Amino acid sequence: MIFKKFTDSETILTELMIPSYANFGGKVHGGIILSLMDKVAYVTAAKHSSGYVVTVSVEGVEFLSPIEVGDLVSLKARVNYVGKSSMIVGIRVEALNPKTGIVRHTNSCYFTMVAKDESGHVTEVPGLSISDEESIRRFAEGKALKLLGKQKHQLLKEKFHKMSISEIFKSVEGEKLTYSPD
Repeated sequence: MIFKKFTDSETILTELMIPSYANFGGKVHGGIILSLMDKVAYVTAAKHSSGYVVTVSVEGVEFLSPIEVGDLVSLKARVNYVGKSSMIVGIRVEALNPKTGIVRHTNSCYFTMVAKDESGHVTEVPGLSISDEESIRRFAEGKALKLLGKQKHQLLKEKFHKMSISEIFKSVEGEKLTYSPD
């Protein structure tokens, strides 16, 4: 089996935040940042797999701090975990105010990417060669994220698809909801 170091696929993407990226509040749209995160996740996973990849899921996106027009945003990505055909890419987003030199951590998240061959079928990816404790921790976190994702999908599918409508109503009782059947 082939193994690659996480450093072989590490990627840093830096982009200037321009006025056309701003929302009505004058801050950069979250969708712009999500698009950049998807781009850097693709590049990172493609470098690791040496081929085409697709986004399967995104976990843990939280906007911790607003990004301003004029900030230099850097997205730092690396492969944290690999399965048979999937890779979990960890991304850290930082905004640098070039006038003040202040750097703010604005986002962190995980993209699950899957490698595909020329026919569109999933294909095996190289293993991950790691040599430090931080990388082992990240790999274990990635494995836990993968397991939690499967458990979440299973829970939602089993729980709500097997409940009666009256049981579902009871589960949302007291929430800000009104129900008016057609």
